Amino acid sequence: MDSITQATLGAAIGGAVLGKRLGRKAVFIGALLGTLPDLDVVLDYGDAVANVTEHRGFSHSLFVLTGLATVLALLCHRFAPARDISLGRWWCFFALILITHPLLDSLTTYGTQLFWPLDMPPAAWPIVFIIDPFYTLPLLLALIIAIATKKVRKACTIGLAISSLYLLLAAGTKWSIEQRLAPALADAGLQAAPILIQPTPFNIALWRATVIDGDRYFESLISVFDGQREPIFEPIKRNVALEESALAEPLGQRLVWFTGPFLRYDTQWIDGQEMLIATDIRLGFPGFHPFSFTLATRDGDLWQPVEISEEVDTSRGLRFATLSRLAVRATGNVTALCASDFIEPHWRVEPFLYRC
Repeated sequence: MDSITQATLGAAIGGAVLGKRLGRKAVFIGALLGTLPDLDVVLDYGDAVANVTEHRGFSHSLFVLTGLATVLALLCHRFAPARDISLGRWWCFFALILITHPLLDSLTTYGTQLFWPLDMPPAAWPIVFIIDPFYTLPLLLALIIAIATKKVRKACTIGLAISSLYLLLAAGTKWSIEQRLAPALADAGLQAAPILIQPTPFNIALWRATVIDGDRYFESLISVFDGQREPIFEPIKRNVALEESALAEPLGQRLVWFTGPFLRYDTQWIDGQEMLIATDIRLGFPGFHPFSFTLATRDGDLWQPVEISEEVDTSRGLRFATLSRLAVRATGNVTALCASDFIEPHWRVEPFLYRC
């Protein structure tokens, strides 16, 4: 999640746990510690793929953060002026603030490496977008009330309860979308195919389903307000003929470790050199995928892996008009936006096949 959300979550937890004893200090300490794990973003691993895949790594590990919480609790119990706060209370204060950060991140599409240093892909159960004002605003309002009225513990507890209920609503909504997709997937023979279901930007009303099927992948937009309308799956090329060359070396293997099968492959001329590019098709939607990486260069008839990958801007960038169409589509207006509206001609499996 974004830094503002993580800061407000940490502040609310701090106020709920020690607001009665520390007052506003608990809120400010919580806000500071709530953003601490994301400081790894300043680290440069020397490669675009490494920078993306190493983020939310050691600094988001439950092992590391639990250890840090224990050290901070011991120090505060020994040296803090508030001597009447027990060691257990201090530990709950620090542990809950720090650990909820990666746990919340794990509810987004890219997830987080909860069990670093174990070599496990990021844990991800996407039920909220990386920025969701409907989750953040109750926490922010609670903090404003807490600071203004000095009823820190009560206000923060109510804010946490509301935001937690929102997450439960998001989980329930995703389950209902899965149930609606199941018959359509079965009819298309895709029930066993890798699938990613996630909310579209800033809401939990409109969901995006991405299904991998060999050289094609399918996109579908489903709103909770679509009624009985059957989901439409729109096919797009993945260009898997390029996959072996793209994933032949450690850079490509590291990327697929991070993304799973949700990659599309393209070629593009950059500075007079033909490059093989892999695009992570999880975040965004067709035409608006922000993460693409160079993995190889053309040398005659062969692809030569690059030693250092670079990030390539292949996305059009989300504009206000597009976001407005997303908002209208979320209301159940199926003509407002199709998953295929921004598909480039060379990605299409068949021309003029797309409809909403």
